[in-house]
Amino acid sequence: MRDVATLRTSVRPPYAAYLRVYEPLAAFREPERSYWQGYAAARRGPAAVAGATALEEARRRLADLIAVPPVAVPEQESREAFVHEADGVVYLCPWRTRLRSWMALEELQELLPAPLLDAAVPAGVRAAAEADWDRWRAQNPDGRPWILTETWNVPVRWFLLFGPEDREFEPGRWTDGAGADGGDGADTSDAAEGADEPAGGVKRRTAPVMRYRTPMAQARRRVARGFRVLRDTLDEGPMVAGVEEVGRWLEEFHPRSLVELDYGGLVDVIPEEGLAADRSVEEVAEGIAALREGDGAGAGRSYRALTERWRRVQELQYAN
Repeated sequence: MRDVATLRTSVRPPYAAYLRVYEPLAAFREPERSYWQGYAAARRGPAAVAGATALEEARRRLADLIAVPPVAVPEQESREAFVHEADGVVYLCPWRTRLRSWMALEELQELLPAPLLDAAVPAGVRAAAEADWDRWRAQNPDGRPWILTETWNVPVRWFLLFGPEDREFEPGRWTDGAGADGGDGADTSDAAEGADEPAGGVKRRTAPVMRYRTPMAQARRRVARGFRVLRDTLDEGPMVAGVEEVGRWLEEFHPRSLVELDYGGLVDVIPEEGLAADRSVEEVAEGIAALREGDGAGAGRSYRALTERWRRVQELQYAN
């Protein structure tokens, strides 16, 4: 009997989901447009290097954070992007790692108690990062990220942007150990437990892919309709405010952009059969429709089914 070895990456992707906007090249001003045009061209064709991945970004940020002292925010903004081509149009989603690091640091300071925060990111490092961010915001009052991130969860409001026809699910698969990464480049040995392993050689189980992608115009329409229903039927609260915030964020981008919800590293903690059967988008649509028809009980059932399933995912962050 021949043994099968499964390769593991040294850095696993964060257990996070991402909401991304891909803008067409026409949305960028010169000289940035020319830079992105060359960047995208270098990553097209069968022999080209694959586009930048979330795992690649995670590796770089981990190297910064384990430095002494830690680098909470990169000194220079990233010049990397996710690249997508559809119907002959090239779209880019810039990483903007520096901006997102500032935003993440602000969120971290709200979540962690002071002693733990000081141990993770010393006060002097935080103060320097905050001063840099203040200067950047003064010079870039309209600056915004192309990527929103949520750890251990997909916010309910994100599902509102998509329909079931936007869904793309690709199961994990076995490849030769020397093969390219799948999805975001992650090996999912843990997620693949129980999968049939091919005999012989060194094999690698790629990550499943779970994402939704829709045109910007469609995403804006869905958000606007959902917001009107929520505003008219619910009291002011986090749900209504969150949907309004996402709607305003979408308005910042080119109208011919694409919007993508990527389950990202969450595919490592959700069983593959659970991903295949996921109905989160449908449940949100059913809940909104029930509210529109005055069926509070039906809306409650859809919301409870959705939140209960995602609560079980969130609780995994406390497991060993």
